[in-house]
Amino acid sequence: MRLQESGEMYLETILILSQRLEHVRSLDVAEHMGFSKPSISRAVGLLKNAGYLLMDPTGYLTLTDEGRAIAEKIYERHTTLFHFLISIGVDEKTALEDACKIEHYISDASFERIKAFAKTLN
Repeated sequence: MRLQESGEMYLETILILSQRLEHVRSLDVAEHMGFSKPSISRAVGLLKNAGYLLMDPTGYLTLTDEGRAIAEKIYERHTTLFHFLISIGVDEKTALEDACKIEHYISDASFERIKAFAKTLN
């Protein structure tokens, strides 16, 4: 089953937050994404039930191995596409917005070709 774009965004956000916070809570995700607490609670429940996320008794969120793999894949796509778009002259704001859109839909084959080509630009 393919995870929806919104689920990928939640996992990516938890990954990013976990890199700068000792513990990630639903409230941290809500504040970072600008979503309501009920929206985050619903998403966290779905991601937990699907096996992508764990929540300990104190409310701290942790990605499962499968959740982390998805989050890292999306984050790599995001950063690679953002830097690629910047390197070909796209302004930063547009590159950020477009990378966020493309990262969820680009095929593995196309992404790998863009990643390989981007390396030749450095």
